[in-house]
Amino acid sequence: MTVSAQARRTRILEALRGTGAVRVVDLAARLGVPAVTLRRDVAALADEGRLSRTHGSVELLTDDRAEPGRDRVIGMLVPTVGQYFDEVVAGARAAAAAAGARLVLGIAPYGADSDRVQVQRLLESEVDGLLLAPDWHPGRGGRDTDWLGELPVPAVLVERRAEFGSPAAELDAVCSHHRHGVLLALRHLAGLGHRAVLLAARDDTYTARDVRRGYQEAVALLGLDALPVTDVPGPADPAALAARLAEAAASGIRAALVHNDQDALQLPALLRTHGLTVPADLALVAYDDVYAALADPPLTAVAPPKRAVGAEALNLLLRRLTEGDTLPTQQSELLPTLKIRQSCGQRTTG
Repeated sequence: MTVSAQARRTRILEALRGTGAVRVVDLAARLGVPAVTLRRDVAALADEGRLSRTHGSVELLTDDRAEPGRDRVIGMLVPTVGQYFDEVVAGARAAAAAAGARLVLGIAPYGADSDRVQVQRLLESEVDGLLLAPDWHPGRGGRDTDWLGELPVPAVLVERRAEFGSPAAELDAVCSHHRHGVLLALRHLAGLGHRAVLLAARDDTYTARDVRRGYQEAVALLGLDALPVTDVPGPADPAALAARLAEAAASGIRAALVHNDQDALQLPALLRTHGLTVPADLALVAYDDVYAALADPPLTAVAPPKRAVGAEALNLLLRRLTEGDTLPTQQSELLPTLKIRQSCGQRTTG
């Protein structure tokens, strides 16, 4: 996965925090970054007054210039803690600490329609800016987003893209490119000889919508057989899902992508009750990569860059607070990676 310059520079500041002068070559080795790339990042951070360079060494400055986010209070709204958003929050929290800012968390649970109430509570905490992951359910009809255009402080959408033409569409945003993640999974399975891949996906989250869209696009792009999406209700019934996959396997479908990996985790054991093993009878890919490595066998999984999204969003918000309207609106998508494990097996011959 390509790491952005902003994310690399956040890691540099985190590595220098609490240390004295460090040789640039040693720091490059510690961070696993080419020395020439690190020198460019160090030069940029030095120009910003965030660190000093002396005879091949680098040191974090201790005055206010080293922490442009010092004393900033950032509110972050998420629909849940645990699972996926834990890592997003962790990335934002680390970036805030590196910049001298403080993160305050608000939770608007899925289905509670409490986004606006929780944002108001964060604003009452006198936050300087907001990171927002609203509960935008794709099947719930029109969204009330007009209030997002009237916020009294800058805001960055996190793992969300607003509808074109809405007030929220003018906000900064940092997201995972979930459709690309689905393409990675289907391309891998196609490379193993599978011409039909079943998608079993939830339909109750914003991410699920992108996964479903990505499936349709990837099937068309790769020339695979288009199959109806199997709904995974939330909370999922893994036994029912295993039965549906067993039916698909009986009809000749030998590969499946399951969103999310919490739902996929129990499938190998449940499929064995149907006389099927993973990957011999069914190649299995999970989506999210929160728990996938803990399955038996460990599941190949699409891994959205969750921590990087949180860090990138936090740093973008700090830039917005510093530069104001002189900074053009930034809307970026970070690419997931595919973690190859044992659940897909080797190339199939039929």
